[in-house]
Amino acid sequence: MYILLMGPPGAGKGTQAEKLIRDYGIPQIATGDMFRAAVKSGTALGKEAKSYMDKGALVPDSVTVGIVKERLAQDDCKKGWILDGFPRTTAQASALDAILHELGIQLTAVIGIKANRDDIIKRVSGRLVCKKCGASFHKEFRPPKTPGICDNCGGELYQRADDNEKTISQRLDVYETSTKPLIDYYKVSGRYYEIDGDQSMDKVYADIQDALKKASK
Repeated sequence: MYILLMGPPGAGKGTQAEKLIRDYGIPQIATGDMFRAAVKSGTALGKEAKSYMDKGALVPDSVTVGIVKERLAQDDCKKGWILDGFPRTTAQASALDAILHELGIQLTAVIGIKANRDDIIKRVSGRLVCKKCGASFHKEFRPPKTPGICDNCGGELYQRADDNEKTISQRLDVYETSTKPLIDYYKVSGRYYEIDGDQSMDKVYADIQDALKKASK
């Protein structure tokens, strides 16, 4: 099962990815994780990426695509994967198609989770994260048993600096502008399945499973 997972920040991609990992036994591959792993392992591409990251510059596509290719060729990806955060442009999507062709992989489906903008802002602006274990809570939808304390490990909960309404709104604007051409790219290929992210988490997951069944036929 080779899945490309798309959706704006706060649409619930993380929650749904956890369910897919559990049920299909495949890894979630996020762009940031790939970069950190490549830098840590000291590969040639990792060193090149680090040189840009240290300057605060965007890592060029040639390097990003190379790192993605290395990651998708690893043993834990043989049964499938959930790709999150790549591609971000149609040029990257075309490069991904070339990588998959070279690896002999057929993309199963592109799952796009769509959610109401106001609901996303409400979700993200109320998010709380544990400093110790990284667990997520929400001021309204999933409050901790003890205010400011993680239910799992007792660590301190905090709100990320960029989890505020203004920043979230700006991130959504950027996402919508940059992602529309990418959605159109995958719609033309017939691999794109749009999921209503404003439903319950279980209903969203049920719809994702239905889409994957259709895509696998």
